[in-house]
Amino acid sequence: MDNTEENAIELHGDEEIIEVIDLNETEPGPDDLADNLEDVDFEDAGNADDDDNEGWETEDEMEAEAEQDDSEFTFSKHTGSVFCVSLDPVTNSLAVTGGEDDKAYVWRVSDGEVLLECTGHKDSVTCALFSHDSSLVASGDMSGMIKVWKVETKEEIWSFEVGDLEWLEWHPCAPVLLAGTDDGNMWMWKIPAGDCKTFQSSACQSTSGKALPDGKRAVVGYEDGTVRVWDLKQGNATHVIKGQDGHQGALTCLACNKDGSLVLTGSVDGCAKLINTVTGKVVGAFSLEGGKAKGSKDEEDSNSVESVGFCNILPLIAVAYLDGTLAIYDLSSQVLRHRCQHEAGIVHLQWEESSSVVSTCCLDGALRLWDARSGNMVSEYRGHTAEILDFAINREASLAITASGDNQVKVFCLQRPDR
Repeated sequence: MDNTEENAIELHGDEEIIEVIDLNETEPGPDDLADNLEDVDFEDAGNADDDDNEGWETEDEMEAEAEQDDSEFTFSKHTGSVFCVSLDPVTNSLAVTGGEDDKAYVWRVSDGEVLLECTGHKDSVTCALFSHDSSLVASGDMSGMIKVWKVETKEEIWSFEVGDLEWLEWHPCAPVLLAGTDDGNMWMWKIPAGDCKTFQSSACQSTSGKALPDGKRAVVGYEDGTVRVWDLKQGNATHVIKGQDGHQGALTCLACNKDGSLVLTGSVDGCAKLINTVTGKVVGAFSLEGGKAKGSKDEEDSNSVESVGFCNILPLIAVAYLDGTLAIYDLSSQVLRHRCQHEAGIVHLQWEESSSVVSTCCLDGALRLWDARSGNMVSEYRGHTAEILDFAINREASLAITASGDNQVKVFCLQRPDR
């Protein structure tokens, strides 16, 4: 049963019930939102009850190619596969990486100096990211242990344990952390106070989630193909997209456009869907021919969508598929513009902040840059001896930082003739 109608919660003992403040007056700026969230009521909650991708090349082939190392610098403190990397949003000068060695490291991109070692995790760290103002880092492991660290003082300021962790996200303009777990819940905490609110849905995994830029809503995807738009203040789902409108398989990824009015979702069913977050309507659907067979319920038959994203400067979207296809679609006509073929499955894509270049990382260990206007590959960077599992690009699109199954993180200097 959903328990999403509560707008206030009872405190311990006979203390009064606190009223929820109204977040919906006019359009607030980031500071107003941060202040407002100070007063949002959170449900009182205690701690919850307590496949490797295979490349398509032989190791010999990958090692031969890896003799070519285009990177400027290699960070090699991790002793297991590195699953995630993100840059601090304010200066882009610090990276945080999380790995199979149950650790996250915060380090300087220019020289690899470790500023903070995030320890005390019980399992692989699969989520590690900076808060909106770069002052805090959250690290989360597969078992559900989440920790928050203050970068300046290098101290752990908060920790909490949930069920198996699927995703972790900072609020876009306040010290508020969101997480999705395999029991279908989304959690929200004020940091460091730890006030907690849960957003309950049917008992299937919450596989992906994102706070929208307005700071008032979050979009969450689930294992059964459902997408929910949550009101973070009220605690209720304003839109539920499921059935024929929804996906026919687990959500794998989602992204929103700059103002949060549109969300793009990807699924193992081989489809990407475009959803209007205001109306909750599906306004577009994208799939390649040769994807999932019509009427097929077998996920093995489908060409899973692994990553999606919006171009900031042109009405284009990119959809990355497990079969190695990067598809560039026109947003308004929904026509396939370009099909950029990779030799192995794509893991992740990212558009540059202010250009029509989209980058991909792949199971073959290469990072590639594509010009979405022409569909041509701009450049390719090698150096890893295993698949790249995540990457981040700085604002100027001059650097890429890649995390790999070879236990290494590499910093690549991105060169283009038009720079």
